[in-house]
Amino acid sequence: MPTSDTRTRPESPLLVRARRSQGRGLLLLAVAGLLWGWFAVLLVTPYGEDGECPALVASAYVHDDDCVESRDWPFMTLLLGGSVPFAALGAAVYASASTARRVAEHLDAPPRG
Repeated sequence: MPTSDTRTRPESPLLVRARRSQGRGLLLLAVAGLLWGWFAVLLVTPYGEDGECPALVASAYVHDDDCVESRDWPFMTLLLGGSVPFAALGAAVYASASTARRVAEHLDAPPRG
C-alpha cells in the first residue's frame, strides 16, 4: 500500500520514458492487429465486380478463372507482410520498455528495513 511519502514523490525520468515507450509498443502492435484484421475481412467477404465470387474461406476452392484473376493477391500479401515489421518492432519495444519500467520501479522503491 503506497504511503503518503511515495504519492508525493515525483516519478523518475526513466519511469516516464518507459511508460511512454510501452505506449509506443502497444501502438505498433495495434497497427499490426489492424492490418491482420483487414486481411481477415478480405478473406471472408465476397469479391469481384458485383460480389459474384464467394469468399475464400467460406467456400471450397472451386473458383472459376475470372474469380481467381479478379482477386487482388499482391495487395493481400502486402497487408500480411506489412504487418510483420509492426508486430516485431512493437513486441520488441514493449518488452524492452516493460523491463525498463520494472528496473525504474525497483530503483524508485524506498529502502526496506
